[in-house]
Amino acid sequence: MISPAPSRARSAPTAVPRDAPAVLCAGLVRIFTTAGVEVQALQGLDLLVERGELVAIVGASGSGKSTLLNVLSGLDTPTAGQVEVAGRDVLALDERQRVDFRRRTVGFVWQQTGRNLLPYLTVEENVAVVAAIAGTPKRQRAGRVDDVVGLLGLDGIRDRRPAHLSGGQQQRAAIAVALVNEPEVLLTDEPTGELDEAATADVLEALRGVNAERGVSTVIVTHDAGVSDHVGRTVRIRDGRTSTETLRRWDVDAEGDELHVAEEFAVLDRYGRLQLPEEFTGALGLKERVRLGLEPDHIRVEQGHERSRPVPRRGRHALGGEEE
Repeated sequence: MISPAPSRARSAPTAVPRDAPAVLCAGLVRIFTTAGVEVQALQGLDLLVERGELVAIVGASGSGKSTLLNVLSGLDTPTAGQVEVAGRDVLALDERQRVDFRRRTVGFVWQQTGRNLLPYLTVEENVAVVAAIAGTPKRQRAGRVDDVVGLLGLDGIRDRRPAHLSGGQQQRAAIAVALVNEPEVLLTDEPTGELDEAATADVLEALRGVNAERGVSTVIVTHDAGVSDHVGRTVRIRDGRTSTETLRRWDVDAEGDELHVAEEFAVLDRYGRLQLPEEFTGALGLKERVRLGLEPDHIRVEQGHERSRPVPRRGRHALGGEEE
């Protein structure tokens, strides 16, 4: 069993380095205990998100992606490891600092509308009340509200309540709520999970626009691999660790035509471990044991010999006598 992370001494906030990454996780472990059974949701996860990046974190149910998001937002505490968001050591925050962190450093968008928007307030009022709770001076509040409402294309529906909005409009309103306090990092949990294809594209383009316009570092956590087409980098999580990354870019071919290029990389952690993509191991029938070979410019991986039963040695029994 891994011991809990040691408690940190509480100290006054220090200046945050300007070049600090948006997200830095190293050896992140989170263990849950239910009915005496331990479950490792995160198993030594490493992650780096640079300032201004738009990144999708993709994984199946139970892969650890939602646990990771809760840790990044300060809603949960890891069992062990290091986690920094916008240069702030999340584990070192006391309760008061943690509240301020969630109000100003990170913005959060939940999948469910009921967790993002108060049903009895209009879009404008929902955005304004979050600014008010954070202590934004009244003379600045109206300008900030107008700013994010316009940025998310909500001017024409700012006086509507959530029940009178489409699913896509509700999520854009939720993004406006998350942005009004000018966070450095925007975290979104399955923001398109309950939307149809058209609304999904609308919300993802809104997130891309916010990232491009404001430079807000944005992390989209989802089980939908299709989200990958809308971001520059996709990090896949499997069994509580990052397994692969896909980088996307626009290139120009010999004829001058634009090409959308995607390259997938396996993630090698500090101990030299990596997870081979399931489509690779399945296609080649790799299982149990594999044979490795070091070539001049690459490592060869191929199926090893099938596991065989040990053959007993001929000789004397422990109690004496010859074996037959």
